[in-house]
Amino acid sequence: MASGTALIYDEEMTTHKLLWNDPICDIEVPERLSSSYEQLRSYHLVERCVHVPTREGNEEEILLVHSLEHLEVAKSTQTMNEEELKRVSENYDAFFFHPSTYRCARLAVGAALQLVDAVMAGKVRNGMALVRPPGHHSQRNAANGFCLFNNVAIAAEYAKVKYGLQRILIVDWDVHHGQGTQYIFEEDPSVLYFSWHRYEHQEFWPSLKESDYDAVGLGKGKGFNINLPWNKVGMGNSDYLAAFFHVLLPMAFEFDPELVIVSSGYDSGIGDPEGQMNATPDVFAHLTHFLMQLANGKLCVILEGGYHLKSLGESVCMTVKTLLGDPVPQITGEMAPCLSAVESIQNVRAAHKPYWKWLAYEGSFSSFKQILLINGFIQKLKIIKINTKRFLELHMKNILFPVPPIKTATTGSEGSEHLLPKHVQLVKEMDETEIKTLFSGFYADLVKEDKTLLSLGSTFVILDKILKKEVCNGIAASPTAALSAAVALRHSVRFGFQRVLCVFVGDMQMIPNTEDGRMLVINICEKEQSRKTSCNHCISLNWKEDAGGNDFFSAVLGFILPVAYSYQPNLTVIAVGPNRSLGISGISLLVALLRGLAESRVFVVIEDTEISLMQSVAKALVGASTPPFGIYVPPTQEKVNKIKALRDQFQQEWKMLQCSGKL
Repeated sequence: MASGTALIYDEEMTTHKLLWNDPICDIEVPERLSSSYEQLRSYHLVERCVHVPTREGNEEEILLVHSLEHLEVAKSTQTMNEEELKRVSENYDAFFFHPSTYRCARLAVGAALQLVDAVMAGKVRNGMALVRPPGHHSQRNAANGFCLFNNVAIAAEYAKVKYGLQRILIVDWDVHHGQGTQYIFEEDPSVLYFSWHRYEHQEFWPSLKESDYDAVGLGKGKGFNINLPWNKVGMGNSDYLAAFFHVLLPMAFEFDPELVIVSSGYDSGIGDPEGQMNATPDVFAHLTHFLMQLANGKLCVILEGGYHLKSLGESVCMTVKTLLGDPVPQITGEMAPCLSAVESIQNVRAAHKPYWKWLAYEGSFSSFKQILLINGFIQKLKIIKINTKRFLELHMKNILFPVPPIKTATTGSEGSEHLLPKHVQLVKEMDETEIKTLFSGFYADLVKEDKTLLSLGSTFVILDKILKKEVCNGIAASPTAALSAAVALRHSVRFGFQRVLCVFVGDMQMIPNTEDGRMLVINICEKEQSRKTSCNHCISLNWKEDAGGNDFFSAVLGFILPVAYSYQPNLTVIAVGPNRSLGISGISLLVALLRGLAESRVFVVIEDTEISLMQSVAKALVGASTPPFGIYVPPTQEKVNKIKALRDQFQQEWKMLQCSGKL
């Protein structure tokens, strides 16, 4: 499995610049690139990345998606004077030429292809290319919207031709619709294109009918073009996460891409004059973390827009930190999507229902007015009127934290470490005296026998190191997972943690008291549980994984993740007990996705010592490689109904559930 993160940057791409006054184009400045790179340097991220040199994309590569006529026009501008450049530029919508533009655009294409090569050849696991000019508006025969050549589209076609790829996912989180990319692939079922974009009912540039949610692709490409239009400004972190949970990620896991390419525009971030959105840089860490779980981790992030230099630079850094495997920062803001976002998500799901198995049993979609009436949504869209630069300086200080020296810890006998991924470190267990001293005052009611007490040594030593931030996460084997989970929850709360999420897989014999809200328990079990203790903070999910593959995606994405993100835990405890109803792939998926919460503080305790389960969970915790999540299987009608019933029951408390289909 490849490791390492590529970073591609060439200062020469800053030579492309506007030579005359143009109020539309004057925001696309060279400092977008140079200041982002300097921000990476200030966080000491550049030296942690693998340097990959740039090269020029050649004509044959550019012609994979562009016409010869377009190439020749671009080539001819190299020797033009300012007046001639201005005249040619006026032939296009929002574009400017400089004598160096053609060279810079070829470097941008080459950088994207170098990144694809490095990832596909296994030299690195993932990477980011900082490029100018951007590309996603560029069409086969026209420059458009600051874009000359479509870097991402060329990269996708190149990967198909050179590596024989049959499924590529392009995620465009720029605030503008990448209509150029849509036009290039709208009849191509081998490329799944997802774009969210400021639309405002066709009032915002590029103001196209085909940027709306009902443009699903053409011919064989129907269902493979996903447009999620934002019809109001002020969208925030919860709106972006809801779009991933309820639209993109279910489609992406069903599509099962071999490569993921991001058209990474940060004009969808806070402070940007183009987007006017409220999303903070930390959300891009979470979005990146989710995409890293696809395509065996093969992820290429290629810069598009972003016009507030501070917001752009911090967002680039959040993306690269996550690509490097650093713990994901705590997400900020109220975890409740706004009315307008829910409407857009609902419309996209309805438009794509005929094309996707995961939507097959969703039933008819309610009218949106009916949903508003049922759930009493509050319209909360506001543009934050602040000094964005000062806000971000304070915000980044609050969310950035020292990375623990050890990523993943476990206990075990000497020599057993070779059974687990190389980044997992063994820590020494507590001795008998330490354990008895610790338990005598606080946990005596839970543990009655010395033999049971001693078995909790590994639980305590790892949990303690997580709580003290000496390690990021950890995994322990225990003969009594339910007891270990109960002790871990109580100890974490006693330590000072205010919100602890516990996901228990199997029969959970000990139900902790969750009334004060400091714990949220989700019990995934095969048999129906009827509990007097059932409440908003103690949820039972009756689920038996399909024997032919993994149908647990729908439960994780449609219910567990939205609830967990609504709760925003400080610590996540995942316990696997007896009679577990999930296989290794389902448990691994759960661990990998929940690692995005609580600054990646996750403690996993497993009742049996099945080495293959331990290995897969350890891989998910380390994040160095993506464990196999199994073959995607669409959920049955019965299981879809279970998720719907739970959504109906809990959506008022856990508002990230309020985007899921017929509510």
